[in-house]
Amino acid sequence: MPVQHKTFADERAFRATLDQHKSQLVVVDFSAAWCGPCQFIKPHFEALADEFTDVAFLELDVDENEDVTEALGVSAMPTFQFWRDGKLVDVVRGADPRG
Repeated sequence: MPVQHKTFADERAFRATLDQHKSQLVVVDFSAAWCGPCQFIKPHFEALADEFTDVAFLELDVDENEDVTEALGVSAMPTFQFWRDGKLVDVVRGADPRG
């Protein structure tokens, strides 16, 4: 499944998307076009999306999703959040492709 590039009006809209994928793991990449490490890790994130087709991969530009970014406490890029059943289960920060 390809990475879905999303823009949300608010946190409620973000959570509605999580509800649409309730049966799946959802991995959210918070990034920015001007962020060098974000651009470095992007091909790795896209490759994971191609490999793990049963996982939903979302990319949110922090500049286009300021309300969501702030509401979820994202303060560094890239930040990867892992969601299952509408609940945050893990967070990874940084651009090391080895995790």
